[in-house]
Amino acid sequence: MTAASERQFAQVTIGEALGPFEITIGKPLVRRYAAACGMDSGRFRDDGEARAEGLPGMIVPGNLSLSLLSKLVTDWIGSGGGHLKRIGTTYRSMVLPEHRLTLHGFVTHVDSDSRAVEIDVWIENDDGERLVIGTASVEFPTTA
Repeated sequence: MTAASERQFAQVTIGEALGPFEITIGKPLVRRYAAACGMDSGRFRDDGEARAEGLPGMIVPGNLSLSLLSKLVTDWIGSGGGHLKRIGTTYRSMVLPEHRLTLHGFVTHVDSDSRAVEIDVWIENDDGERLVIGTASVEFPTTA
């Protein structure tokens, strides 16, 4: 994902797409992320321990999925002064490491008075199944 150089509020249109961006999250990254966050559960470290919990293998922590979607939005904002005010997600299915994921988003609402933008975001797998869905609110500064 790469940042737009300078996203301005006047450029934003309803239906504007963010992405798609493909990413594969490797197991070593999941382990490092979980360790850095103090997540000691075996579901984030080892396939065998995850299977003992009834999972198909290691899974990606939910907050790592959230951070990927946050980065999708902040990369779209770029350096134009806008900021991510809120993001919320719903986890519909497990995100598995070593699988190709695609990050998507699109602008659903633009409020000229408050200079606010609402964006739907999601992560899907190769089958097009939406694993994580959410909404983000972005605010842009008023112009002088």
